[in-house]
Amino acid sequence: MKLKKECIAMLLAGGQGSRLGVLTKDIAKPAVPFGGKYRIIDFPLSNCVNSGIDTVGVLTQYMPLDLNTYIGNGGPWDLDRNFGGAAILPPYMHGKVGEWYKGTANAIYQNIQFIENYDPEYVVVLSGDHIYKMDYNKMLEYHKANEAACTIAVLNVTLAEASRFGIMNTDENNHIYEFEEKPKHPKSTKASMGIYVFTWSKLKKYLVEDEANPKSENDFGKNIIPAMLGAGETLMAYEFDDYWKDVGTIESLWEANMELLGEDSPIKLNDPDWRIYSRNPNQQPHYIAAGAEVRNSIITEGAEIRGKVGHSVIFHGVYVGKDAVVEDSVILPNAVIEDGAVVRYSIVAQDAVIEKGAVVGAPKEECEPGAIAVIGENIKVEAGASVAPGVMAGENVRKEADQS
Repeated sequence: MKLKKECIAMLLAGGQGSRLGVLTKDIAKPAVPFGGKYRIIDFPLSNCVNSGIDTVGVLTQYMPLDLNTYIGNGGPWDLDRNFGGAAILPPYMHGKVGEWYKGTANAIYQNIQFIENYDPEYVVVLSGDHIYKMDYNKMLEYHKANEAACTIAVLNVTLAEASRFGIMNTDENNHIYEFEEKPKHPKSTKASMGIYVFTWSKLKKYLVEDEANPKSENDFGKNIIPAMLGAGETLMAYEFDDYWKDVGTIESLWEANMELLGEDSPIKLNDPDWRIYSRNPNQQPHYIAAGAEVRNSIITEGAEIRGKVGHSVIFHGVYVGKDAVVEDSVILPNAVIEDGAVVRYSIVAQDAVIEKGAVVGAPKEECEPGAIAVIGENIKVEAGASVAPGVMAGENVRKEADQS
């Protein structure tokens, strides 16, 4: 007798995240560190486990080594299972042919055999680059109750924002009758969150038909959803009214980290009923030296603070030297801020070094909105050098060649 799962998840995690610039030069966007101790992908993975979904295919493509290593056997998320669990699914050769994932739909199409191994009734398709907490099981029950072929999670945005999203136009019962991709004149404010529940027999049919169409872009939003609507399938909008953040830009990534600070954070990471799991670096406790000052910040294990840190997120292994100042900034793992260096309104990538007396960014109130200075991974800002607000440094910065 073939073993069976009622529902499995397919997590699209192969994106480059080009708008994050130097932060994704060597890693995929879902692997970008977030919130002091997490990676972006921890959120959909944890949502799956908390929702009772114990089989997750993680589709990787761009710079996958770090992400693959991080996920490993899925143990931190309780996804190390004998039947199911977490599976890394890169593009692969079959017979004498093989190709990269051409689009979101093609990525799922290339893994039909993986899905069929579990003979599911339903498949949840997720993006690996959003910050949110969501019970997918509630969405699945809604999908079943409406006998839908596809259910799409939607978030009500402002009319001004709606042109940036795929918009679902619905009737009073939330039946989707039209989908518009980034419309100039949106008819509704129900924005797609890139979270889908499909009845697998239906999805498989449309994936096969889409793959046979040489003119298709092999994309869910551009091809699969319109095809299902055109065929008269039942498509439902599932409204989500909690915190959700697309962290695909430097400004949104910085904002999402800052939103964790303070007692009024819109996303609670200390909820014992909905934990966000991660692969723990297992470092020593953080250390705050005598004379150091820390205000309204997240300081993670392994960090050593000897200077001043205010309204910032400090990851594991970070060193902030004596008389150094870090304000309104996100400092990623193992970065070093040497004595007397100043970092304001910035993101400093992992293993970067800001040497003595160097200045990165400027006070937030003196900067244009979004003018966040960014220092890339393993980049060194040499002693006495400066990096101006809004500059993205992908090469070492010398004092005689200051960035401006």
